[in-house]
Order: sequence, then structure tokens, then C-alpha cells
Amino acid sequence: MTDTIAKVREHYGAMRLTERIKAALATIAPEEQSLTVALLAPLDQFHTRGILATAELAGAAGIERSTRVLDLGCGIGGPARYLAANFGCNVTGVDLSPGFIDAATYLTARCGLADRATFQVGDALQLPFDDAAYGAVFLQHVAMNIEDRAALYAEVQRMLTPGGRFVTYDLVLRDGDIVYPAPWARDASTSFLLSEADTRAALEQAGFKSVFWRDDTQTALDWFKAALAGSPPSGLNLGVVMGPDFAAATGNLARNLRENRLGVLSAVLTRS
Repeated sequence: MTDTIAKVREHYGAMRLTERIKAALATIAPEEQSLTVALLAPLDQFHTRGILATAELAGAAGIERSTRVLDLGCGIGGPARYLAANFGCNVTGVDLSPGFIDAATYLTARCGLADRATFQVGDALQLPFDDAAYGAVFLQHVAMNIEDRAALYAEVQRMLTPGGRFVTYDLVLRDGDIVYPAPWARDASTSFLLSEADTRAALEQAGFKSVFWRDDTQTALDWFKAALAGSPPSGLNLGVVMGPDFAAATGNLARNLRENRLGVLSAVLTRS
């Protein structure tokens, strides 16, 4: 394992995560009670605009019941459960963090979706799957932790069936230095952001052609403004997963967007 991968895994390596999630859920839904995707949304969507962004991208990608989906950097499984529940498709989630995979498997079973969404520990640059195994690959707020972007996009290309869709939703560099800590990195040593132009160039070099390409920065800013204007979230929220300093890191993300240090990019691409 490289030093960078080890540091990224450490960043997302919450101790006793499933037990913490069970404790947070205990006052809302007893252990024997089934959970829903909507109930878990404040807890399990690790990207700007949360479940709203996942829903929009799934629509843009044309996900159907027959689509086999690979969710890279799946976290604790929120997007995978959303896709499985709303489209009836089969989803495989992969993440570096064993703790995330354990929590994803637990929550998915409680949602009654274990027959459609499964999870395993893995590296997005060396996936243990056959070529052309998936009709869609989702990558939401993950690429900025991966230094070798060419290898990442080549592996996504290998995973896709002919005509398959690559859904990427990520942060891109704009002007100025990034303020850390941020939700994806405590400092620049595990942050590998590209500009929008360099992202497009890397995708095209890997053989992708865009069918949907949108700057979602203002939409993200409006979402952050509304979220920060309300009362601090209690109960289920990403702080349960990422720890008590997550609110400060999220505040820095909002600042980076507000000061034009970062942008938000949504894209759906196909093999050219």
C-alpha cells in the first residue's frame, strides 16, 4: 500500500463506526425496525447537495432497472442504496475504508436492500472485476483524493460496457490556495484537485466523451447558504461518521466555493 493510500484510508478510518451509527439510530429507529433511504440521507451522502445531487445525476445518466452500477468511493453506501431502492438496479460499492464497508453492509441490510446493493473493500485503481462488467460507474467527490487521475479514468473505462455511462461529480480548482482542513483532506498531502479544463483533458485522453457537463458551483453555494442559515443539525448527520470537526471542515468547503478557490462539476460521459 502506498503512503498516500494509507493516509487517505486513515482520514476516512473512523473507529467503531458501525457501533456509533447504531447508537445514533437507537433513539430514531430501534434495531428491529427497518430503515429507509430518506431517513438515512443526512448521514450517508458524502458530497455537496447530498441526495439531491445523486438523484439528478442518476436521471441524467439514464439509470434503469437493468443497469449494473459500480459506485467507486461508496462511503457508507448512501448513493448505492438510493439507486437500488429507486431504480431496482444492482449496485456494487467499493471503498478503501473497511469501516465504511462494514457500516454500508449493516445499513443496507436494515433497509432490506442487501439483495441489490453489495459492498467490498477495494482500490479504485486496481478493481477486482472483469472488463465491461458495469453499465454505469458513479464517482462522487472521490477523484480529489486520487493522484493518478489517468489510471483512475482508465480503470473506469475498463469497467464500462460499450455505451456505458460514467457519472462524475467532483470539486475542481479555480483561483487561490485551498483552505484546509476540508471534508476530503486535512491538508494538501492527500488532496489532488484539478482544474475543470485539466479534468476534461484527462477524461478525453482516457477515451471519454461528455454527454452532460455542468458547472454546479452556484447551486452548491445556494445549498450551503440555506444549510448554514438553519439550526446546526442534530441526530443523524455526517458528523456521526466523520467526527466532531466535520462541521468546521464543511465550513471551509463552503468558504472555498464562496471565494472562488473551488468549483463544483457535474458530468456524465460515455466511452468514445
